[in-house]
Amino acid sequence: MAHRELRRQQLMAAAIELALTEGAQAITVAAVAAKAGLSRSSIYEYFSSSADLVADLVIEELDYYTDRLADAIKGATDPFEKISLWIAEGLRYVEDGRHMLVKSLNTVTTPTYRKEEISLGHRKLIAPLREALSETGISDLQGAAAFLQSVTYAASVRIESGNIAGPEIQNAVTFAIAGLRALAVK
Repeated sequence: MAHRELRRQQLMAAAIELALTEGAQAITVAAVAAKAGLSRSSIYEYFSSSADLVADLVIEELDYYTDRLADAIKGATDPFEKISLWIAEGLRYVEDGRHMLVKSLNTVTTPTYRKEEISLGHRKLIAPLREALSETGISDLQGAAAFLQSVTYAASVRIESGNIAGPEIQNAVTFAIAGLRALAVK
């Protein structure tokens, strides 16, 4: 059993390396097998197709990112503090470059039968943010969420463009929290 999981992780690591160096479109059964030093047929013992492998990569990355965000807000009780910490950690994820894997993987169509599993991963990822938003007293939660999405997207683009991450993260958090506080008063 341990050998099987080790082999699966070896295949996943090869696929990640391909995605990061050549783009997710390069993740084919043949390319992953070659990168991992295995035969093509051995991959089918673990994944039904390259799209199935990409789905596993997406789910694994969603789980990693969800855990990272949960750790960042652990112990916070004030909803605005939770949101601040959540935004800051999300932007640190952009800063460290790991988000490029997700961007690359999102260019590949995953199998239909895996869509719900991936969708569940996305819902788990944003659940703490939704919960914190609901605790703020803001009446238009969808509007507030769209506002936050715009702020974090703009900061992400600025970080990706080479701006120093620390000030971008601080500015995004300051701007977002000021806006949310204003919405909470209405």
